[in-house]
Amino acid sequence: MKTFLLAGIECSRVAQGCMRIGGMAPADLDRLIKTDLECGINFFDHADIYGGGSCETVFGDFLRANPGLRDKMVLQSKCGIRGGTYDFSKDHIIREAEQSLTRMGIDTLDFLLLHRPDTLVEPEEVAEAFDKLSREGKVKNFGVSNHNPYQIELLESALGGRKIVANQLQFSMTNTTMIDAGIHVNMEDGSAVNRDGGVLDYCRLKGITIQPWSPFQYGFFAGPFIGNPDYAKLNAKLDEVSARYDVTPTGMAIAWILRHPAKMQPIIGTTNPDRIAQIAKAADVTITHDEWYELYKSSGKTLP
Repeated sequence: MKTFLLAGIECSRVAQGCMRIGGMAPADLDRLIKTDLECGINFFDHADIYGGGSCETVFGDFLRANPGLRDKMVLQSKCGIRGGTYDFSKDHIIREAEQSLTRMGIDTLDFLLLHRPDTLVEPEEVAEAFDKLSREGKVKNFGVSNHNPYQIELLESALGGRKIVANQLQFSMTNTTMIDAGIHVNMEDGSAVNRDGGVLDYCRLKGITIQPWSPFQYGFFAGPFIGNPDYAKLNAKLDEVSARYDVTPTGMAIAWILRHPAKMQPIIGTTNPDRIAQIAKAADVTITHDEWYELYKSSGKTLP
């Protein structure tokens, strides 16, 4: 699988999301993680709330059983969601980062992201938390999730030159609001509504890597669009384009995201080793300019 540099660290273009691993049997988790590594996926995305912490715990159990594999991985976690609310206080960020380290049995996170915007955020407190975690060698780099440009600017105003390096955002063939508004500039239709402050172009300008989450879902965790009869036209086009490259529609959904010049890093949540292999194969496929637009329009999107 192709790699890229994120904050100077060599990372796979596709990341394994660990939200669903909490209840996996040890043997199944062992197979999953080793399949990822064999397919070239070295980036693993966690969050303190996934499985109430159990996802990080079982991942840590795997690392304790396979101590030589930590150095082959890039590990990321997220914090900031607490008990049905959001909390970017210094104490919460530090505590959750340290608990993630403990659960996984590691000394350092490569990346720590703030999970969802806290409207009560005090940027100076975030800066103090980041400085302490960095100074103590507990976190190397920092990012955000589901943040718009001015929320990022507000945070960076207090970070003393430290940069936000990643932003996780929902994006898939059916969830394309960050693209739609840019295509429908100056139009009166609903697609022209700018819902995120131009976050796609902002991240490209600032060198912030977008990490699309739920790349196979429509709506907000409503279910997969692949094979869904409500998206018959999209699936027909997916089948057609996938056949040209001898990959599966699941893989093509990732190849479509990777074709965008923003150099995104999709987070896959599958725990099926066969699907991981399909995705890894397609991740090295580069579809054409026209094929990208064919797939975009087949999901029901229009061009002005």
